[in-house]
Amino acid sequence: MIDLNVWKTALISLSLLVSPAVAEPFRRDQRVLPLPGQLDAVPMVNDNNPELIEQEGILFSTFEAGGEASINVTLKGRFDLFSHHVYAGNDDSLESTLWLALLMAPQGDEPVKLTLLEGSTSLSQAIQKGQTAAPFLPLPALMRETTEIVAAGPGSRVAGDLLSRRRATELTTRDWTLQPGAVTRLLQLPIPVQGLDPLLNGRNLQLRFHSSGPVQLATLASHGEGHQAPSNQDWIALLNQEKLSRKEHKPTPRGKRGPIVYSRVSGVQIGSRWQARLNDPGQDSLSINGQPVSWPISSLERGTLGTGQVQTAELEAFYPGTAWAAHGNYGVEYDLTLPLHNRGSNQQTLVVSLESPLKTDRAIGGLQFRSDAKGPVMFRGPVEVRGLHDEKERPLGRQTLHLVLRQGQQGPPLGELSLRPGERKDVRVRLIYPADATPPQVITVRPVKQSSTP
Repeated sequence: MIDLNVWKTALISLSLLVSPAVAEPFRRDQRVLPLPGQLDAVPMVNDNNPELIEQEGILFSTFEAGGEASINVTLKGRFDLFSHHVYAGNDDSLESTLWLALLMAPQGDEPVKLTLLEGSTSLSQAIQKGQTAAPFLPLPALMRETTEIVAAGPGSRVAGDLLSRRRATELTTRDWTLQPGAVTRLLQLPIPVQGLDPLLNGRNLQLRFHSSGPVQLATLASHGEGHQAPSNQDWIALLNQEKLSRKEHKPTPRGKRGPIVYSRVSGVQIGSRWQARLNDPGQDSLSINGQPVSWPISSLERGTLGTGQVQTAELEAFYPGTAWAAHGNYGVEYDLTLPLHNRGSNQQTLVVSLESPLKTDRAIGGLQFRSDAKGPVMFRGPVEVRGLHDEKERPLGRQTLHLVLRQGQQGPPLGELSLRPGERKDVRVRLIYPADATPPQVITVRPVKQSSTP
């Protein structure tokens, strides 16, 4: 028999299965500022509860006739979908496959044109040729992506695909015409476990849509018959049964003191992109004067790093017993420009990095780190940077770098930048907060040397 509690523990963090001794924390004195800007207003269906699927049924639905298995939200125009689920087999067969389906229908009497603008999907483990997958490989802290895709885990792979505008081969259709009175199956994707040890696989799916009118949307899970996928009629029948797959991890009520259980999200959040210029308050540029400066990425309740800023997307609607906000901002794109300006009389060399300081809600005059890198992995994913150069001052152009950051780890430099007195240069950093990461992180700009102008 499969002990699902074992797999649940593994899902929280693979690195937590071993608990090595870690160094005492130290404080790095510096500025920590709220991230300028805010989330946009694009709705995102966040389908992540349950993460570990144990029952067939509806995972998420806005269909009007869904009863308690449906939530009342209208999706139209631009909207996104973030879906992340795991399957650990069943007791009857070691070769079972769980199938996921995405269904849509017009909400009204008119046809709706639906376009997939961007999207990708990935398994943790591929079972058959042609399946997009990204195993949890033990990668170094930083790898520069060249001609080969670098990824560790399905969330990392899908985030990289979206940054680079790649599309998984499983996503073959880009346009649909949804007819009134009919339910259209857009996707049907497997989570197989045949031949895997441990018996565990996961799938991440992120899609960006535009619709010409309001639509109803549902994601469902079913075993089908053996390795045979359910038919369209099977999926529609499952939707009409109005049976909700059991949720997991009830959250701590909002505002309650003491330890917090964030839970996982099953609802519609408001916001899928955070775009900002990281300039000094009241200025059109950013000046670095001898001390590092950092801005939180994916800061959340009880984890604002002393800024008081909660970046978490609020939920327009969500299922009872699931997270009351989109803690972690999984699938959210951060598009940040750093307009750097050397206002001093000496040349400045700066480094830009993504880092994973110890989580805190207090202002401590800086950030806390550890001198080693032996804690659990807190960030696993790609970052795109433009405007930096290497240590020999050779321009790097547009670069994608894959990071693996552990708890309390100062991030490796994404690149350097030299500024003559009075010179201005822009650096752009983009990332999509990946599934399997644990917030918060920070973007840091740090001076590395000061020298007189030749």
